[in-house]
Amino acid sequence: QVQLVESGGGLVQPGGSLRLACTTSGITFDWYTLTWYRQVPGEEREQVASIGRDGTSTSYLNSVKGRFVISRDNAKETVYLQMNSLKPEDTAVYLCRARFGAGDYWGQGTQVTVSS
Repeated sequence: QVQLVESGGGLVQPGGSLRLACTTSGITFDWYTLTWYRQVPGEEREQVASIGRDGTSTSYLNSVKGRFVISRDNAKETVYLQMNSLKPEDTAVYLCRARFGAGDYWGQGTQVTVSS
């Protein structure tokens, strides 16, 4: 059974940092492209950052470039999202996605709230 479990969300003040983690099981992690998305109620799901199988190819949403860093640890089968200089507009549920071929899996998400 495939599982993706996000953790690390919470309440943080503007300018603060959080590190999200998405730990997987049931997949051959090394094969998968991993992507973080975020979802605000009433809005479309937004792709935040993605990392390729080799861990060196990354892409970011323009509004998070220079503030967020995506990384992966294949030994721990985990993908991370380091979020710095957080802004209120970063408030959302953050979800991870794993894709390879016909395999396409999502986690349940973790809430991030940026507020003073």
